[in-house]
Amino acid sequence: MREHLADLLRWWLAGRPVAAATVTGTTGSAPRPVGATMLVGPDGTVLGSVSGGCVEAAVHAEAERVRETGPARALRYGAGREAATGVGLTCGGTIDVFVERLDRYTFPRLDDVVTAVTAGAPVAVLTCVAGPRHRLGRRMLLGPWGVHGSLGDARFDAAAVRDARAALAAARTEVRRHPGDLAVLVTAYPPPPRMILFGATDHVAALAAVGSQLGYRVTVCDARPAFATRRRFPSADEVVVDWPHRYLAAEVAGARVDERAVLIAMTHDPKFELPLLEVALAGPAAYVGAVGSRRAHAERLTRLRAAGVDDSALARLAGPAGLDLGASTPAETAVSIAAEVIAVRTGRAGGPLGRGLGRIHASSVAPSGVSPSCEPQSKERYDSWS
Repeated sequence: MREHLADLLRWWLAGRPVAAATVTGTTGSAPRPVGATMLVGPDGTVLGSVSGGCVEAAVHAEAERVRETGPARALRYGAGREAATGVGLTCGGTIDVFVERLDRYTFPRLDDVVTAVTAGAPVAVLTCVAGPRHRLGRRMLLGPWGVHGSLGDARFDAAAVRDARAALAAARTEVRRHPGDLAVLVTAYPPPPRMILFGATDHVAALAAVGSQLGYRVTVCDARPAFATRRRFPSADEVVVDWPHRYLAAEVAGARVDERAVLIAMTHDPKFELPLLEVALAGPAAYVGAVGSRRAHAERLTRLRAAGVDDSALARLAGPAGLDLGASTPAETAVSIAAEVIAVRTGRAGGPLGRGLGRIHASSVAPSGVSPSCEPQSKERYDSWS
């Protein structure tokens, strides 16, 4: 949904209603996660997807009805009876979809949400997607302005706010269940995770483009002003001319590198790389990688040990960075490294899907009534919104 907020705001500002169909539940093998959204614009334009193609036409038709008539609808698509009529999931799973009309009346502060998300502020949008009809579509917002709106009951609202803070801290969208068959979709818009690439090469440019596509806020850092230019790295959100270890140390000290960050040394130069990796491995980043040959990596580990980096820290270093895909070009190398980053984030081994077991798609929903396992990393930041 984040990538379509600008289009949604444009229609909203023009006073033109839009329909939003959002996945609110999945079972079995489902192609899109909870929170995946299809927007149907005033002219029938489709942005986004809820199924990767299986039921898009049926959802589009329902969305156009809701956009015109107003009342929200909860739908379910599976591989049983629906598949026999041509409307179902060929993968064998089931998805629940909530379809609602979005306009100035149903979402009066959409402009505030888009402004805050664009500025990188954490925002959560809570929507009642199951329960009594008079509650369906009711909405609450959490953001830098505080808490706005109500789901219809003070105790329910308090529980929903706690859920929203947990979802923001865990950086994930989910559906939370409450007594009375109530369900709330908590759409989390945390600040984008950071990907900081150290070096100014064609491989860095290719990885910056992929990282941006994956939703990272990409920074390229290199000490050489002739190489670290905006023209060479158009996909990066920022290009910094500084010594890599000095820049990273300042970012860590300023709490601008957190547990979701990705840090990759791509300088191929020990005088930049070694002090950088010492700082990176002492910090909180989710992924620390370094490119190069196996021989270069062995020498890198020897130098880091000599500098006092212990084995537990070295175990965090992905090197040579990337999955073994046989990559050689900058674009292929970018895919290889990005694939490893995704595998680390999801806790997967990164092997061929055909040889694996279990679900293909990682679950994005916490069990009913159970908070995410990770604790808020900046709890006070969200507790202040009250």
